[in-house]
Amino acid sequence: MYAVVSQAWTLDTGPAAEGYEQLSREFLPFLADQPGFLHRRLLRGIDDPTHYTNLRFFDSIDSYRALITRPGYAERIGQLSAHLRQEGDYKREFMRVVLDEAAFGAAAG
Repeated sequence: MYAVVSQAWTLDTGPAAEGYEQLSREFLPFLADQPGFLHRRLLRGIDDPTHYTNLRFFDSIDSYRALITRPGYAERIGQLSAHLRQEGDYKREFMRVVLDEAAFGAAAG
């Protein structure tokens, strides 16, 4: 399993943050329709509530690369970006999952 990790900062903690979260929820069916997509976590900062960490999990990095070339992907990202500060480091990082305790808990329970 692979994670695609990215950071984002909303324009504010009110309407922009709410819009970003709402559009992120609406984006889930598009993601779920992508072969190889496993699940997603969107984390919001406590100390800085404009800061979000987006964790998307795929069976391979190629599955993610296929996602970002799908028709409609760029438009959805554009909608999300309208709620974000333009300055900042928005690069993504590919990571390999080496331990997944959530999967262990589901199997053990």
